[in-house]
Amino acid sequence: MKLALVGDIGGTNARFALWRDEQLQAVQVLATADFPGPEQAIAAYLHAQGLPLGAVDAVCLACAGPVSGDLFRFTNNHWRIERAAFCAALQIEHLLMINDFSAMALGMTRLRDGERLQVCPGEAQAGRPALVIGAGTGLGVGTLLGLEDGRWLVLPGEGGHVDLPVGSPREAELWQVLHQQLGHVRAEDVLSGNGLLALYRAICTLDGQPQVHSTPAAISAAGLAGEPLAGQVLEQFSRWLGRVAGNNVLTLGARGGVYIAGGVVPRFAERFLASGFAKSFSDKGCMSHYLDGIPVWLVTAEYPGLTGAGVALQQAYGAD
Repeated sequence: MKLALVGDIGGTNARFALWRDEQLQAVQVLATADFPGPEQAIAAYLHAQGLPLGAVDAVCLACAGPVSGDLFRFTNNHWRIERAAFCAALQIEHLLMINDFSAMALGMTRLRDGERLQVCPGEAQAGRPALVIGAGTGLGVGTLLGLEDGRWLVLPGEGGHVDLPVGSPREAELWQVLHQQLGHVRAEDVLSGNGLLALYRAICTLDGQPQVHSTPAAISAAGLAGEPLAGQVLEQFSRWLGRVAGNNVLTLGARGGVYIAGGVVPRFAERFLASGFAKSFSDKGCMSHYLDGIPVWLVTAEYPGLTGAGVALQQAYGAD
Protein backbone atom coordinates (compact mmCIF):
# COMPACT_ATOMS: atom_id res chain seq x y z
CA MET A 1 0.00 0.00 0.00
CA LYS A 2 1.11 3.55 -0.70
CA LEU A 3 0.06 5.13 2.57
CA ALA A 4 -2.62 4.58 5.22
CA LEU A 5 -4.64 7.02 7.31
CA VAL A 6 -6.51 6.32 10.53
CA GLY A 7 -9.20 8.32 12.30
CA ASP A 8 -11.00 8.22 15.63
CA ILE A 9 -14.16 10.30 15.36
CA GLY A 10 -16.16 11.49 18.34
CA GLY A 11 -18.94 13.99 18.81
CA THR A 12 -16.75 17.05 19.22
CA ASN A 13 -13.35 16.10 17.84
CA ALA A 14 -11.94 13.93 15.08
CA ARG A 15 -8.40 12.63 15.50
CA PHE A 16 -6.42 11.72 12.40
CA ALA A 17 -2.96 10.27 11.84
CA LEU A 18 -0.86 8.51 9.25
CA TRP A 19 -0.18 4.83 9.94
CA ARG A 20 3.33 3.96 8.85
CA ASP A 21 5.76 1.28 10.07
CA GLU A 22 3.08 0.11 12.53
CA GLN A 23 3.12 3.48 14.28
CA LEU A 24 1.11 6.68 14.39
CA GLN A 25 2.61 9.71 12.72
CA ALA A 26 1.47 13.32 12.47
CA VAL A 27 -1.51 13.14 14.84
CA GLN A 28 -3.88 16.08 14.44
CA VAL A 29 -7.17 16.85 16.20
CA LEU A 30 -9.88 18.71 14.27
CA ALA A 31 -13.26 19.99 15.47
CA THR A 32 -16.15 18.21 13.73
CA ALA A 33 -18.18 21.45 13.82
CA ASP A 34 -15.64 23.08 11.48
CA PHE A 35 -16.36 20.72 8.57
CA PRO A 36 -19.53 19.60 6.77
CA GLY A 37 -18.31 16.00 6.66
CA PRO A 38 -15.36 13.66 7.18
CA GLU A 39 -14.21 14.02 3.55
CA GLN A 40 -13.55 17.73 4.00
CA ALA A 41 -11.86 17.18 7.37
CA ILE A 42 -9.54 14.51 5.97
CA ALA A 43 -8.78 16.65 2.92
CA ALA A 44 -7.78 19.48 5.27
CA TYR A 45 -5.63 17.08 7.29
CA LEU A 46 -3.85 15.82 4.17
CA HIS A 47 -3.28 19.39 3.00
CA ALA A 48 -1.71 20.25 6.36
CA GLN A 49 0.67 17.31 5.90
CA GLY A 50 1.57 18.42 2.39
CA LEU A 51 -0.14 15.40 0.83
CA PRO A 52 -2.41 15.55 -2.25
CA LEU A 53 -5.64 13.65 -2.69
CA GLY A 54 -4.81 10.16 -3.83
CA ALA A 55 -1.67 9.94 -1.70
CA VAL A 56 -3.52 7.75 0.79
CA ASP A 57 -4.50 4.28 -0.38
CA ALA A 58 -6.41 3.02 2.68
CA VAL A 59 -8.40 4.61 5.50
CA CYS A 60 -9.72 3.12 8.75
CA LEU A 61 -12.20 5.18 10.76
CA ALA A 62 -13.25 4.31 14.31
CA CYS A 63 -16.86 5.43 14.63
CA ALA A 64 -19.14 5.58 17.65
CA GLY A 65 -22.03 3.19 17.10
CA PRO A 66 -22.78 -0.09 15.33
CA VAL A 67 -21.07 -0.20 11.95
CA SER A 68 -22.60 -2.15 9.05
CA GLY A 69 -23.39 -1.58 5.40
CA ASP A 70 -22.22 1.25 3.16
CA LEU A 71 -23.91 4.15 4.97
CA PHE A 72 -23.01 5.34 8.45
CA ARG A 73 -24.61 8.23 10.32
CA PHE A 74 -22.81 9.47 13.39
CA THR A 75 -25.10 9.60 16.41
CA ASN A 76 -23.25 12.42 18.18
CA ASN A 77 -22.44 14.84 15.35
CA HIS A 78 -23.81 15.92 11.96
CA TRP A 79 -21.41 13.84 9.85
CA ARG A 80 -22.34 10.88 7.65
CA ILE A 81 -20.34 8.54 5.44
CA GLU A 82 -21.53 6.99 2.19
CA ARG A 83 -18.82 4.56 1.13
CA ALA A 84 -18.69 5.13 -2.64
CA ALA A 85 -18.88 8.92 -2.39
CA PHE A 86 -16.25 8.98 0.38
CA CYS A 87 -13.77 6.87 -1.59
CA ALA A 88 -14.31 8.90 -4.75
CA ALA A 89 -13.88 12.24 -3.00
CA LEU A 90 -10.59 11.24 -1.38
CA GLN A 91 -9.36 9.00 -4.21
CA ILE A 92 -8.83 6.01 -1.94
CA GLU A 93 -9.21 2.33 -2.70
CA HIS A 94 -9.89 0.84 0.74
CA LEU A 95 -12.21 2.14 3.48
CA LEU A 96 -12.62 0.22 6.72
CA MET A 97 -15.09 1.43 9.35
CA ILE A 98 -15.09 -0.16 12.79
CA ASN A 99 -16.79 0.50 16.09
CA ASP A 100 -14.84 3.00 18.17
CA PHE A 101 -14.56 0.73 21.18
CA SER A 102 -13.38 -2.13 18.99
CA ALA A 103 -10.57 0.20 17.94
CA MET A 104 -9.94 1.02 21.61
CA ALA A 105 -9.66 -2.69 22.42
CA LEU A 106 -7.23 -3.34 19.55
CA GLY A 107 -5.16 -0.43 20.82
CA MET A 108 -4.42 -2.44 23.96
CA THR A 109 -2.28 -4.79 21.86
CA ARG A 110 0.24 -2.01 21.13
CA LEU A 111 0.65 -0.33 24.50
CA ARG A 112 4.20 0.81 25.23
CA ASP A 113 6.11 1.07 28.47
CA GLY A 114 4.69 3.91 30.54
CA GLU A 115 1.24 3.79 28.92
CA ARG A 116 -0.47 1.77 31.64
CA LEU A 117 -0.49 1.67 35.44
CA GLN A 118 -0.94 -1.51 37.44
CA VAL A 119 -4.12 -1.57 39.50
CA CYS A 120 -4.13 -5.24 40.52
CA PRO A 121 -1.07 -7.49 40.27
CA GLY A 122 -1.17 -10.78 38.42
CA GLU A 123 -0.17 -12.57 35.25
CA ALA A 124 -2.32 -12.72 32.14
CA GLN A 125 -3.07 -16.29 31.04
CA ALA A 126 -2.13 -17.01 27.44
CA GLY A 127 -5.01 -18.02 25.22
CA ARG A 128 -7.66 -16.52 27.48
CA PRO A 129 -9.76 -13.45 26.63
CA ALA A 130 -8.99 -10.01 28.05
CA LEU A 131 -11.60 -7.49 29.14
CA VAL A 132 -11.41 -3.89 27.95
CA ILE A 133 -13.72 -1.50 29.78
CA GLY A 134 -13.72 2.25 29.38
CA ALA A 135 -15.67 5.07 31.00
CA GLY A 136 -15.96 8.13 28.79
CA THR A 137 -19.01 9.68 27.15
CA GLY A 138 -20.55 6.27 27.82
CA LEU A 139 -19.28 2.96 29.17
CA GLY A 140 -17.63 0.77 26.56
CA VAL A 141 -17.06 -2.94 27.12
CA GLY A 142 -15.24 -5.27 24.74
CA THR A 143 -13.56 -8.64 24.69
CA LEU A 144 -10.10 -9.04 23.16
CA LEU A 145 -8.99 -12.45 21.88
CA GLY A 146 -5.56 -13.41 20.58
CA LEU A 147 -5.72 -15.79 17.61
CA GLU A 148 -3.28 -18.57 16.82
CA ASP A 149 -1.92 -16.74 13.77
CA GLY A 150 -0.90 -13.74 15.87
CA ARG A 151 -3.90 -11.62 14.85
CA TRP A 152 -6.46 -10.18 17.24
CA LEU A 153 -10.22 -10.47 17.38
CA VAL A 154 -12.50 -8.06 19.22
CA LEU A 155 -15.97 -9.15 20.30
CA PRO A 156 -17.93 -5.90 20.72
CA GLY A 157 -20.94 -5.81 22.98
CA GLU A 158 -23.22 -3.51 24.90
CA GLY A 159 -21.92 -4.29 28.37
CA GLY A 160 -22.26 -0.69 29.44
CA HIS A 161 -26.02 -1.15 29.46
CA VAL A 162 -26.17 -3.99 31.97
CA ASP A 163 -27.99 -3.36 35.24
CA LEU A 164 -25.92 -1.51 37.83
CA PRO A 165 -24.95 -4.12 40.49
CA VAL A 166 -25.55 -3.58 44.19
CA GLY A 167 -23.03 -4.96 46.66
CA SER A 168 -23.65 -3.14 49.96
CA PRO A 169 -26.47 -1.49 51.95
CA ARG A 170 -25.08 1.95 51.02
CA GLU A 171 -25.14 1.05 47.34
CA ALA A 172 -28.70 -0.21 47.70
CA GLU A 173 -29.74 3.16 49.11
CA LEU A 174 -27.94 5.01 46.32
CA TRP A 175 -29.52 2.69 43.74
CA GLN A 176 -32.97 3.59 45.07
CA VAL A 177 -32.25 7.30 44.64
CA LEU A 178 -30.89 6.73 41.14
CA HIS A 179 -33.95 4.64 40.28
CA GLN A 180 -36.23 7.43 41.43
CA GLN A 181 -34.32 9.89 39.24
CA LEU A 182 -33.65 7.72 36.18
CA GLY A 183 -35.98 4.75 36.17
CA HIS A 184 -34.00 1.75 34.92
CA VAL A 185 -30.43 2.12 36.22
CA ARG A 186 -27.66 0.97 33.86
CA ALA A 187 -23.99 0.71 34.67
CA GLU A 188 -23.37 3.51 32.17
CA ASP A 189 -25.70 5.80 34.12
CA VAL A 190 -23.01 5.98 36.82
CA LEU A 191 -19.82 4.86 35.09
CA SER A 192 -19.34 7.65 32.55
CA GLY A 193 -18.61 11.35 32.52
CA ASN A 194 -22.24 12.33 32.98
CA GLY A 195 -22.62 9.37 35.33
CA LEU A 196 -20.12 10.96 37.69
CA LEU A 197 -22.49 13.92 37.93
CA ALA A 198 -25.52 11.65 38.40
CA LEU A 199 -23.74 9.84 41.22
CA TYR A 200 -22.81 13.14 42.86
CA ARG A 201 -26.44 14.29 42.77
CA ALA A 202 -27.63 10.96 44.19
CA ILE A 203 -25.18 11.16 47.09
CA CYS A 204 -26.19 14.76 47.80
CA THR A 205 -29.86 13.75 47.80
CA LEU A 206 -29.31 10.73 50.03
CA ASP A 207 -27.16 12.62 52.55
CA GLY A 208 -29.15 15.87 52.45
CA GLN A 209 -26.23 17.93 51.16
CA PRO A 210 -26.44 20.93 48.81
CA GLN A 211 -25.34 20.38 45.20
CA VAL A 212 -22.39 22.72 44.70
CA HIS A 213 -20.84 21.25 41.54
CA SER A 214 -22.44 21.06 38.11
CA THR A 215 -19.84 19.33 35.93
CA PRO A 216 -17.87 16.06 36.14
CA ALA A 217 -14.61 18.03 35.89
CA ALA A 218 -15.55 20.14 38.91
CA ILE A 219 -16.39 17.02 40.94
CA SER A 220 -13.08 15.38 40.05
CA ALA A 221 -11.13 18.54 40.89
CA ALA A 222 -12.93 18.95 44.21
CA GLY A 223 -12.34 15.32 45.14
CA LEU A 224 -8.64 15.60 44.37
CA ALA A 225 -8.50 18.83 46.41
CA GLY A 226 -9.79 16.99 49.46
CA GLU A 227 -13.48 17.90 49.54
CA PRO A 228 -15.07 14.99 51.46
CA LEU A 229 -18.33 14.70 49.53
CA ALA A 230 -16.65 14.84 46.11
CA GLY A 231 -14.14 12.33 47.43
CA GLN A 232 -17.03 10.00 48.26
CA VAL A 233 -18.19 10.28 44.66
CA LEU A 234 -14.81 9.25 43.27
CA GLU A 235 -14.59 6.39 45.75
CA GLN A 236 -18.07 5.06 44.97
CA PHE A 237 -17.45 5.44 41.24
CA SER A 238 -14.30 3.33 41.63
CA ARG A 239 -16.07 0.67 43.67
CA TRP A 240 -18.92 0.37 41.18
CA LEU A 241 -16.45 0.12 38.31
CA GLY A 242 -14.79 -2.72 40.20
CA ARG A 243 -18.08 -4.58 40.59
CA VAL A 244 -18.98 -4.20 36.91
CA ALA A 245 -15.50 -5.22 35.75
CA GLY A 246 -15.50 -8.24 38.03
CA ASN A 247 -18.91 -9.33 36.77
CA ASN A 248 -17.64 -9.15 33.21
CA VAL A 249 -14.56 -11.22 34.06
CA LEU A 250 -16.78 -13.96 35.49
CA THR A 251 -19.06 -13.87 32.45
CA LEU A 252 -16.26 -13.92 29.87
CA GLY A 253 -13.68 -15.99 31.70
CA ALA A 254 -11.38 -13.03 31.08
CA ARG A 255 -8.24 -14.35 32.73
CA GLY A 256 -6.18 -12.61 30.05
CA GLY A 257 -6.33 -9.42 32.10
CA VAL A 258 -8.43 -6.29 32.40
CA TYR A 259 -7.69 -2.95 30.73
CA ILE A 260 -9.42 0.13 32.13
CA ALA A 261 -9.52 2.64 29.30
CA GLY A 262 -11.50 5.80 28.54
CA GLY A 263 -11.01 9.42 29.51
CA VAL A 264 -12.68 9.57 32.93
CA VAL A 265 -10.56 7.51 35.33
CA PRO A 266 -7.11 8.87 34.31
CA ARG A 267 -8.27 12.29 35.53
CA PHE A 268 -8.10 10.98 39.11
CA ALA A 269 -5.65 8.12 38.56
CA GLU A 270 -3.81 8.42 41.89
CA ARG A 271 -7.08 8.47 43.84
CA PHE A 272 -8.36 5.52 41.81
CA LEU A 273 -5.27 3.40 42.51
CA ALA A 274 -5.81 3.92 46.25
CA SER A 275 -9.58 3.27 46.09
CA GLY A 276 -11.71 0.25 46.86
CA PHE A 277 -11.76 -0.83 43.21
CA ALA A 278 -9.67 -3.95 43.83
CA LYS A 279 -11.81 -5.08 46.77
CA SER A 280 -15.04 -4.61 44.83
CA PHE A 281 -13.53 -6.25 41.76
CA SER A 282 -12.92 -9.50 43.63
CA ASP A 283 -15.96 -9.34 45.95
CA LYS A 284 -17.84 -12.25 44.37
CA GLY A 285 -18.77 -14.45 47.31
CA CYS A 286 -17.93 -18.10 46.71
CA MET A 287 -16.27 -17.18 43.39
CA SER A 288 -14.00 -14.47 44.78
CA HIS A 289 -11.00 -16.77 44.35
CA TYR A 290 -11.59 -16.77 40.57
CA LEU A 291 -10.48 -13.13 40.42
CA ASP A 292 -7.20 -13.80 42.25
CA GLY A 293 -4.15 -13.23 40.11
CA ILE A 294 -5.95 -11.52 37.24
CA PRO A 295 -3.95 -8.40 36.33
CA VAL A 296 -5.76 -5.10 35.97
CA TRP A 297 -4.21 -2.05 34.29
CA LEU A 298 -5.27 1.57 33.98
CA VAL A 299 -4.49 2.74 30.46
CA THR A 300 -2.90 6.17 30.18
CA ALA A 301 -1.97 6.09 26.46
CA GLU A 302 -2.97 9.26 24.64
CA TYR A 303 -4.40 7.81 21.40
CA PRO A 304 -5.27 4.11 21.89
CA GLY A 305 -8.28 4.36 19.56
CA LEU A 306 -6.15 5.68 16.72
CA THR A 307 -3.57 2.96 17.30
CA GLY A 308 -6.30 0.34 17.31
CA ALA A 309 -7.62 1.65 14.00
CA GLY A 310 -4.12 1.16 12.63
CA VAL A 311 -4.04 -2.42 13.91
CA ALA A 312 -7.44 -3.09 12.31
CA LEU A 313 -6.27 -1.64 9.00
CA GLN A 314 -3.09 -3.66 9.10
CA GLN A 315 -4.97 -6.86 9.81
CA ALA A 316 -7.51 -6.20 7.06
CA TYR A 317 -5.25 -5.02 4.26
CA GLY A 318 -1.68 -5.49 5.40
CA ALA A 319 -1.12 -1.74 5.70
CA ASP A 320 2.25 -0.84 7.18
